[in-house]
Amino acid sequence: MIKKIFSFGITLLMIISFSILSPSFANANDIDNHPMVHELTYWSNLNVIRPDANGNYNPNRAVTRGEFASYITRALNLPESSTHTFKDLKAGQTLTNEIQAAAGAGILSGYPDGTFRPNDKITREQMSALLLRTLTYGKVPLNGAPLTFKDNDKIRNEFKPAVATNVYYNIIRGSQTAKGIYFEPKGSATIAQAAAFLYRMQTIIDQYSENSEEPPVTPPVDASNYYIGKINNGVVTKNPTSYYSYEQAVEAQKAANLNLIFKGEKIINMPAGIASAADTTANTVTIYSDPNFKTVLTGAVEGSEFKYYASTDKYAVVRLADTKGYAKMDEITLTPSSLLNGKSSYYFVLDGILHHNTFNHITQKYYGAYTIGPAPSFMKTGVNYYSQDGVNFYSDFLLTAKVGTYYPYFQFASIRQHTNYTAEELDNIIMTLLTERQVLPGYENVLTDSRLIGLGTLLKEVEATYNINALFILATAIHESNYGISENALKKNNIFGIKVYDSNTALGTTFASRDDSVRAFINQYTNLNYVPQSGGYANGASPGNKTSGMNVRYASDPFWGSKIAGHMYRIDNRLGKKDSQSSQLAFVVNNGDLVNTRAEATTDSEKVFTYKAKNVGETKTFGYPVVIVDETQAADGYVWYKIISDANPPSRYVWVRSDLVTKFQAN
Repeated sequence: MIKKIFSFGITLLMIISFSILSPSFANANDIDNHPMVHELTYWSNLNVIRPDANGNYNPNRAVTRGEFASYITRALNLPESSTHTFKDLKAGQTLTNEIQAAAGAGILSGYPDGTFRPNDKITREQMSALLLRTLTYGKVPLNGAPLTFKDNDKIRNEFKPAVATNVYYNIIRGSQTAKGIYFEPKGSATIAQAAAFLYRMQTIIDQYSENSEEPPVTPPVDASNYYIGKINNGVVTKNPTSYYSYEQAVEAQKAANLNLIFKGEKIINMPAGIASAADTTANTVTIYSDPNFKTVLTGAVEGSEFKYYASTDKYAVVRLADTKGYAKMDEITLTPSSLLNGKSSYYFVLDGILHHNTFNHITQKYYGAYTIGPAPSFMKTGVNYYSQDGVNFYSDFLLTAKVGTYYPYFQFASIRQHTNYTAEELDNIIMTLLTERQVLPGYENVLTDSRLIGLGTLLKEVEATYNINALFILATAIHESNYGISENALKKNNIFGIKVYDSNTALGTTFASRDDSVRAFINQYTNLNYVPQSGGYANGASPGNKTSGMNVRYASDPFWGSKIAGHMYRIDNRLGKKDSQSSQLAFVVNNGDLVNTRAEATTDSEKVFTYKAKNVGETKTFGYPVVIVDETQAADGYVWYKIISDANPPSRYVWVRSDLVTKFQAN
C-alpha cells in the first residue's frame, strides 16, 4: 500500500517553495541551506533518504541506480518480492531486497545480461522510465507533453514517452540555460534532485490515489511559468505542464495543436476574442506604436475593449478605434470568443436614432446607452452592430463582417467653426435640460445649484474671441460636470474635470469662478495643446475618437468624443438643427507626410502652419478633420480648398490643395 504522504505540509511546501524549514530529526547540516531543503527534509523525516555514517546526506552527490530504486521502494512502502533477481546483487542485503521489491512491482528491470548495476550513476532518461512506471503503479493516467528541449534528439526513442509523461506532470523539467532548456538525458541527477523528482511524483500519485485520506488537491500554478491549453465549446482546459519560457510554450502549443497559452492563470495568447484594458494602478492602459513601448499613440480607461490581433508574453497587438498598436501584456486581459457570452459593447437603433451601449470588461456590467445621432440607412432596428472607431460598423463583435460606414457630424466637425445659436438660445436650452433633470434622483436642486445656469453669454464671448465652438464648450461642460452639479463643479467651480484623473478622481483644480474654469479649458487645453498644430497633443480640431481629434489624448474614455458629439446633436436637434450638416467635412490625410497650409490658393503664398505627420489609423483614412468652406481652381492646375484654420486667432481660414484632402459625408 502506498504511504500516505500527501498532507497539508506538502500543499504548504508547494505554495511557499524554497522557504526555510528544518528537519525534525537527523543531523542534516549539509542540507540546512540547500535550495531543495524541503524535499530532502521531507524524505529524511520519512526515512526514505538516509544520512551516511557521519550524519550527512550529500545532496549534491550523483545518485546511483541502487539508491534511487531504494528511495522508490521506501516511498511507496512496496512489498517484498523475489520474482526478479539480479546476478550482481547479494541475496539478503537490504539494498537487494529494496531493488527486488521495485522490480516485483514492475517499476524497474535490469540489463539484458541479468545485472542491475546498482552502483552506476542513474541517467536522467533512466530515472524518467522508473518514475513513469511508478506513476503507472500509482494508477496515474499517462498523459504526455510535447518535448521542447534543445537536445530532444539526444533522448533515445524508447525513453521519449517516459520523458513526455514526466514533463507533462512537471516532475522533471529540464535545465534552463542562456541557450534554452535542455533535458540532458545522459546526465546524472543529484540526491537533492532525486528528492525533488520523487516529491513531485508522489504529489501526482496522491491526486489520483483511490486510498487517499485527503481530498484531491490541484498543485498551485506558478505565476512566473507558462502553460498551454485549449478552449473548446466554451470550456477552457489547461495542461499542468509548466514551461520556463514563452518560446518553449509556443513550441509545445504548436506540437500539441492547442490554442491557448497561459502565464500562471492568465491567458496571454488565444486564437480569437476580445482584448480589454486590465485593472491597473493608473486605471488606464497605453497603446504604443512599437513593441518596446517607446512612442505613445493613445490610451483607454480600464475595462475598455480592443480588437485583438496577436500577442506574446510581453505585449498584445490591438486596435483602439482605428489605431493599431502595442499594449503591455501586464495591462491587458484576453477573453476568447466563446467565453464572452455576448457581453461586449454594441450599437443599436431605436426610433431612428443610433445608440451605443458600452460594456466594462472588469465589472462585467454595461455602463448604459448614450445617443450618437440619426441612424444610417444600412442599420435596422432590432439588430446589434459593432465598431471600434464609431465609423466603420460590423455585424459581429470580432469586426470581420463590415456592413457600412457612418460619420457622426458633430464628432468630426471642427470645433473652430462657430455655432449658429445665440447666447439666449443656449441659456434657454440649458434651463430646459435642467428642468427635465430636476425630477430625477440626485437632481432635486439642479435649477438653483447648477454652475451651467446663465452660461450662454460667456460661451458666445469666448467663441468670438478664441474660435472655440460655444455648443462644443457647453456639451463638454454638461458631460464633465454632470449638468453642473458634480462635486468638483459645486465645490471648486471646475465644470470641465480639469486635472481630475482616473487614478484619483478627488483631485481637481479649484477656480475662483465658473467663468475662470471656462477660460482655463480654452487657454490651457484646447487652444494650447489640442487644437493648433503647435500643440503637443494635436490630432485634429474635433471631439473625434481614439485615432483622430481631441479624444486621441484628451480623455481616457475611448468614447469621450462620441459622447460630447451626442450632447451637441441632442441640443442641436431640439433647437432647430441650425448646425447639423451645415458644412462639408473632410480629412487632411497626410499619412506620415507634412502638409502646408497657405494664406492664399497657391504655393507661392505665405505658409500659415503645417499639419504634422500623424497616425491616420489602420484604414489610412483618419487624418486631421477639417471643414471646407470654399474651393477654387488655381493657376497651378490644382483645385484648392478653403478650410477653417486649426491655428489660434487671428487666423480664421487657410487654403490646402485638394489632392491632400479627402471629403466624407457626415450625418
